[in-house]
Amino acid sequence: MSAVIIDGKQIAEDVKADVARKVALLKEKGITPCLAVILVGENPASVSYVTGKRNALAAAGMEDRSLILPEDTSEEKLLSIISDLNADKSVHGILVQLPLPEHINEQKVINAISPEKDVDGFHPVNAGKLLLGEKSFLPCTPHGICVLLKQMNIKTDGSRTVVIGRSNIVGKPVSILLSRKEYNSTVTMCHTGTKNLPEITKQADIVIVASGHPGTLTADMVKEGAVVIDVGVNRIPDSTKKSGFRLVGDVDFENVKEVASYITPVPKGVGPMTIAMLIYNTLEAAERQNGLSV
Repeated sequence: MSAVIIDGKQIAEDVKADVARKVALLKEKGITPCLAVILVGENPASVSYVTGKRNALAAAGMEDRSLILPEDTSEEKLLSIISDLNADKSVHGILVQLPLPEHINEQKVINAISPEKDVDGFHPVNAGKLLLGEKSFLPCTPHGICVLLKQMNIKTDGSRTVVIGRSNIVGKPVSILLSRKEYNSTVTMCHTGTKNLPEITKQADIVIVASGHPGTLTADMVKEGAVVIDVGVNRIPDSTKKSGFRLVGDVDFENVKEVASYITPVPKGVGPMTIAMLIYNTLEAAERQNGLSV
């Protein structure tokens, strides 16, 4: 029996509709949640991501204060812009689209964003609060994964979860999140130094793959009935497509879906949830900064 395909796009639409409803309530109190997305350069993938974020802001009724800066923008200039946005009380969230050009230090830029406006959840203060279990902005992709599991009524309490990938954006934070008491999973984080990976993944009830490499998880690595969450987005050549490429995840989808009980597709799986949780965080930032909850 083939796996249930998790419709991340529909679940994301539900989240965004709820956010839009709450934004309307905030507007009645004279507050319009506002996000500034900063893009430096014209990396095609980054331009696409930023466009998706801006469309979501508009659909939710939020204010879009986005800035598109030239590739040669200096680090000093970028830090100055962030400082101004930190001081602007009408801006509730700041997101700098990564990766940045090589001449700019990414961590320095992340550190410059006020933790209260860090809707990506990457600032060391928010990362530390995540680790300690304190209230903070949760990184959007890990949070989105947890919402997907919850909405699909997938049991995490007492489950064994294997995360493949140790990035600061997905692997590490989702490992921490799922091990917290509200999810109560026993989590193993694997990476390029892990030996006997298939032996480890075959013991998992839930496998989250965020390796950045197509075909990382194959059917022979998955226990019958396991839940598979594919975070990867990879472009591979495809002459049948007008663009000359197609998007695939990190999972051998066609074969793994014959073994798994639930699986996320690429696209329309985890990706839409990332943007949905970003506008969720922007709403939360506006509420916190105004001492409100709607």
